[in-house]
Amino acid sequence: MGIKDKLLSGEKRIAVWGTGFIGFTTMANFAHNGVRCVGLDVDKEKVRAINRGEIPIDNLEYWLGFEIGGLVKSGLMKSTTDWHEAMKPDIAVHFVSIPTEKEGKPYDDILIDVTKKLTGLKKIKNYEPPLIIVESTLTPGRSDKIILPLLKDAGIEVGRDIMFGVAPRRDWFVSPEKSLKKLPRVFGGTTGKTTEMMRCVLSIVCENLVPSPDHKHAEMVKSIENAYRHMDITLANQLSLAYPDVDMKEVLRLVGTKWNVGTFHPSFGTGGYCIPLSSQYVLLGASRPEHLTVLKETIESDEKQPNIVADNLVKRGAKRVGILGLAYKGDIKVSILSPTIKLAKRLAELGVEVKVNDPYYSKEEIKTIAGADSFDFPAGLQEFDAVLIVADHQHYRFTPHNVILSALRSCKLVLDNTEIWRDIDFKGRGIEYHIAGDAGWLKA
Repeated sequence: MGIKDKLLSGEKRIAVWGTGFIGFTTMANFAHNGVRCVGLDVDKEKVRAINRGEIPIDNLEYWLGFEIGGLVKSGLMKSTTDWHEAMKPDIAVHFVSIPTEKEGKPYDDILIDVTKKLTGLKKIKNYEPPLIIVESTLTPGRSDKIILPLLKDAGIEVGRDIMFGVAPRRDWFVSPEKSLKKLPRVFGGTTGKTTEMMRCVLSIVCENLVPSPDHKHAEMVKSIENAYRHMDITLANQLSLAYPDVDMKEVLRLVGTKWNVGTFHPSFGTGGYCIPLSSQYVLLGASRPEHLTVLKETIESDEKQPNIVADNLVKRGAKRVGILGLAYKGDIKVSILSPTIKLAKRLAELGVEVKVNDPYYSKEEIKTIAGADSFDFPAGLQEFDAVLIVADHQHYRFTPHNVILSALRSCKLVLDNTEIWRDIDFKGRGIEYHIAGDAGWLKA
C-alpha cells in the first residue's frame, strides 16, 4: 500500500506546521478529501476556533467553498499548540506552512525553529521515512543553506531517514476559481523517489501538478514569478508618473491585448506577503546580486510610491484625508506592507489629519498597525476633503451611491486604487474623481 492509499484509508495522517492562510487551507482541503490532519500553531485563539469547527480567517469560506464543522466533528481536522502531537508514528507527511517574513523583510527564525523540531522525527521508528513538504515561500537556497544542514547535523540522511521537498503555493484568496485544486502546483524533491511521493500526496487535492527537476528549482519559482509581477507593476507606476497627462491605465489595457504581454495597472503601491517581498527574496538568495540592478530599482521605486501619492495630496491642498482599507486587497485581513501604512505615516508627517476605515480591523488594530485613528463608514466620510480607496472591500463596493455622495459633503477629491466607485456621479457633486493611473490622477 502506497502513501496515498495509507492517507486515504486513515492509517496515516498529515501534520501541518502553521495554520495561517496557507496552512489552514492545506489542512482543510486534505480533510475535505478524507485525510486525517492535525494543525500546529502558536496562536491559541486560532487553535480554539478551528477545534470549534470555525474557519479562523475572515471571509475565507467564500474561497474555500465548504464548511469545516463536519470535518472537525468527524475527527478529520484538529488543531493544537503542542508540536509534539506531530511526533507520532502515524504522521506520514509534514507540511511546513510558516511565515518567512517579519516587518516586511525576509525572516528565517521560524523556519529554523520548525526544522529543529522536525529533527525529532529521527527518534520515531517507522517502516517508511516521513515526507516533509515546504509550502512557505523561501529565499532561494534556503533549503540547502538552512534546512538540509540542520537535518544532517542531527544525524538524519535526507532521502533515507526523511524525504524532503518543496511545493510553493499559488493562491488568490479572493477568487474561488483560483483554488488549490485547480491552480498549477510546482513541486520537487531532493530525489526522484521523493518527487514521486510528493506527486502521490499532492494529487489527493491538486489536479494540475507540475514536477520540477529537484527541490532547488521548485524553491525558486514562487519568488521569481512574483518578482516578474513586481517589476511590471512598478513599471506601470513609473509610466504613469512619466506621462501624468495620459490615461496610462487605458494605454496599458491596450498594451495587454498583445498575446505575450500582461495587463498591469498603476496603483498606490504593492502590498501583501508575495509581490513586494518576492524581489527581496530573490536578491537575498542570489550568489551575485549585483547583476539584479532592475530588481533593486524596482524595490526602491515601489517603496516610494505611497509617499508620492501622499505628497501629491498635500500639493492639491488636502487637509483631512480618509483612507478606505487597511488591508492591501479587498475582503482579506492582510495588512502586510499595505500602502495604507506608508500613506498614513507620510500624511501625518506632512501635517495632514488622516483616519482609516476597515471593516475587518478593530479601532485598536488600526491604531497599532497604521498609527491612525479610525472612522465609521459611510457616515464618517463627511469629515474629509479627500478620500483614498485602497482596498475594494464589498462593504465599500455595494453601499448605495446616494449614501456615499450624501456622506461626501466636504470632499473635493477621491482617488480610487480599485475602480469600485467609477460609476458614481462625482462630477455632478463637484468632486474630482480619479482612478489610479488615469490622466491627472497625480498633479503634475
